[in-house]
Parts: sequence; structure tokens; C-alpha cells
Amino acid sequence: MPFLHGSQGCATYIRRYVISHFREPLDIAASNFSETSAVFGGGLNVRLGLENVIRQYKPELVGLATTCLSETIGENLAGHLHDFHDEHADGTVAGVAIPPVVSVSCASYKGTHAEGFHKAVRGLVEQLVGSDGLSPRSPLPPPRSLALFPNFVSPEDLRELRTVAATFALPVTLVPDYSDTLDGPAWADYEKLPAGGTSVDEIRALAGAPAAIEFGRSLAFWPRTAATILAERCGVPAHRIGLPIGIRETDKFMQVLAGTSSPLPAPCSPLPSLLPPAIAAQRGRFLDSLADAHKYVFEKRAVVFGEEDLVAGLAALLAEIGVVPVVCATGGHSGHFREAVLAAAPELAPRADAGEIVIRDNCDFDEIAADARALRPDFLLGSSKGYKLARELGVPLIRCGFPIHDRIGAQRVRHLCYTGAQSLFDRITNALLERKQDASPIGYSYL
Repeated sequence: MPFLHGSQGCATYIRRYVISHFREPLDIAASNFSETSAVFGGGLNVRLGLENVIRQYKPELVGLATTCLSETIGENLAGHLHDFHDEHADGTVAGVAIPPVVSVSCASYKGTHAEGFHKAVRGLVEQLVGSDGLSPRSPLPPPRSLALFPNFVSPEDLRELRTVAATFALPVTLVPDYSDTLDGPAWADYEKLPAGGTSVDEIRALAGAPAAIEFGRSLAFWPRTAATILAERCGVPAHRIGLPIGIRETDKFMQVLAGTSSPLPAPCSPLPSLLPPAIAAQRGRFLDSLADAHKYVFEKRAVVFGEEDLVAGLAALLAEIGVVPVVCATGGHSGHFREAVLAAAPELAPRADAGEIVIRDNCDFDEIAADARALRPDFLLGSSKGYKLARELGVPLIRCGFPIHDRIGAQRVRHLCYTGAQSLFDRITNALLERKQDASPIGYSYL
């Protein structure tokens, strides 16, 4: 159960924003700050709110996050939780066992939503796995599962990752896993907490994971992440790679799954016979589609925007298919965005050095728009936030990432692995063909 320590408006805004993307019901609790709470502190609000949530929802875990208001007045969240447990020394609230409460500091006046997401994932591992006073309540579930930290991707991507791991006959634990909770079937009756997800015991069991895989080039510059904590505390080997978008980045992921860290062959060379036949066929189909449609996308120009890791992965895919990402932009400010983009797509470095490609971090859409007007892209690739700019420029917007508020199916947009690359490539190619066809005085219907 998510619980925001702040005003009710904070929870309402986030709830509405997330629902508009995933199109699923979502409850978010709040400590409901008042003027008095803002002046004298919200300790009582936290304690009463936790009691209400535990009694009414009976959650397996409460994720307690701060907001701008509670961070601004300097709330001592650890102290409030200590007082709460002191008041309930028997470990229950109205006869209901108190679940673990994982707290995260994530005021929205600093960082981005992606950084808040990574802090939450790190908090889950840091406060549940191998920490004092939080020993497992049940035996570790056999068999030992691979720990996979997939970054902020779509529910469809999470399902694809599970499918790929199963094809390699690898049990896997995704942290987090909202593939069902934020893209589930219709309910006969309303469920306070939807079924699905990764359990607390499964997270705790990651102490015995054979390996951990963490997606995100920007995370390489974090001092501590979920994977590094597992490595430090439990000796779990950690593999950090970019989001597996496109051939090369997906090849790296497949090699980790196959249990090898040898250097990769050339991007379009076949991998060693380590890929399961079904995965090898997906890779082959994508390469075949490049031969079919390369002439329609070659040397087209794109503006790519979104979270740092997503943009780096998309830039790599565009470079592979022959598109020039003339603008790679993010609101993130890790200070290593350029490095992440060029590590994922090294062939872009000469053009970036020559000023043909703009790689810009910590920016907004005014800056992106100025670059786009000067560099004249053929399409935009990113969230629905780019629609006004795409409309002004008269070019298509291929929607991916978060948020997508002006289309249905955002939770089923596929980005990752060979199937994700195939889906994105088809959408990009067809958007360009549609634009050319609509603008044609001939009105042709055959290519």
C-alpha cells in the first residue's frame, strides 16, 4: 500500500496522474497534513494514518514516502515510525499484524520521478534484505531466483522479461513487478489491493540470489543501488547493463542470462549458440525486418526525450536502424547523461562532437523545442508531453515511456528485448510512411 506523508492533494494528484497512464484503479493513502500539522509536525498524522491503512487494507507492506511539504518542514520519519512501533509493542493494530513499513525520502522539488522510482526500489532492498531486525518470517522460497531490477518500464515489458527468463529456464524475481497490478483483467468485485506483484518474502529471499541484474546506465553513477546493496550485504554478483532496447543492448542482457561475460560479437553477427531457439528466432525476425524497411528510415532525423536510461536505450536503437537522433534530451541531471548515450550508441560520438547531435540534460520543453526547430526532425520519440511540439513542427510523435495520457494502451507499449525493438521499429517506420502518404499529391496505396 503506498502512503504519502503530506497533504491529501499530493496523493490525489499522483493517483490521477498514474491512473491516466495505466488506466487501472489505484489507492494511495495520505497523512493529510493540515495547517496545524505543517506548523507542529505530522507525527500524529503518520501514526493515525498507518493504523487506518493497516486496519482497513491489511497490506503485506506499506511504502511510506515523503512529499514536498513534509520534507520542507524537516519531518523525522524514522522517529515517527519508532513512536508508532512503541505504541503498538505487541506488533498489531486492532488484531492485524503490522507489516513492514519501507520509508523513502522523495520530495518532488529535487530530482525526477525516475530518481524517486530508483530510491523506492533501493529502499525495498535496503530495508528488507539482510538488515537487522527484519529477518525472514518464512523459509526462503525454492528455487533460488535471479534478482532482476528492470527500471521504470511498462507492464508489457515486465511480462516480456519474465517470458525471456522462463525461456532460459531461469526463475526470476522482479523488483518491482506491477505487470498485473497496473494492467490486470476486469474485476467482478472491487479489490482494495489487486492481486499480483512480488511478495515481501520473495524480496527477502534475494539474499540468496545467484546473481542480480540491474538495468540503467545512469545508475552506474549512483553510490548505492539495489544491486550493489545485495552485493555488499549478501555477496550476490551484480550485473549492471543498459535497458535492453535494440540489438546490442539486448545481446548483452542475453549473454548475462546465458551465464557468460565474454565480449560481444559485432552488432549484426549471430550470437554463439547460447540463445534458446525461440529467442534466436525473435532476433532473426528483427534483423530481417531491418532489411525489409531500412530504406524507409535511413538518415531520418529524430528528437528523443524522456528518462535518462530510456533515452539512452532509444538512441541506441535509432542508431542501429539508421535514424539520426539529432536531439537526445532529458529532465534528469545525473551529470552523466551524455556519457550514457554515447556508451549505448558509440557511433553517435563523431556527430555529437561535431554539433550535429545535441545531447541535453536537465532541460525542459522550451529548450527541446528550440533545438528541434533548428534541427528539423522527421519525428519525435517520447511521451505524450511532446504532442504540442510535434503538432507545431508538423511531424509524427511515436509515443513511448511515461506518461502517455492522450492514447489508450500505454501500459502495453513494448520497449525491451528483441520483440520490443521489433514493435518500436514497426511503429516508427509506419508513422513515417503514413506521414509521407498523407502529404503525397498522388495518394498512393502500394509501396
